[in-house]
Amino acid sequence: MWAAQILMAVIGLSAGMVVAGGLFSFISGLGVISDFADRTHTGEHIMLYEDSVALGGILGNIFFIYRITIPYGAWMAPVFGLFGGIFVGCWSMALAEILNVFPIFVRRAKVLRGIPYIILGVAIGKGLGALLFFFNRF
Repeated sequence: MWAAQILMAVIGLSAGMVVAGGLFSFISGLGVISDFADRTHTGEHIMLYEDSVALGGILGNIFFIYRITIPYGAWMAPVFGLFGGIFVGCWSMALAEILNVFPIFVRRAKVLRGIPYIILGVAIGKGLGALLFFFNRF
């Protein structure tokens, strides 16, 4: 019985590490972190940025699994939501940039004007959807 539990723990931990490693390599592969470093002119700290992303994922999982409460967490939730939203927005825009979603959409839909408004509408819709989701949870 103990051997089966230990084996399941090892398999679960290994699978989690593989998935997390794949996600972090996907984030790095999209160039989100290097774009942040390039835009802020802090390219010499790119290893610190990558370590911070990995550490954030690890700590987030530990807090979720062990249900660790953060002091003043309710006050920090909007700040986390803002930074998390900025990061996810930059991540999705980097993915869209790589896949050339917007140029293909513009060509197929024959949109000639208003492209910035379409992009702004997508961003506002994403933000409002996230706000509605989080406000309905509390």
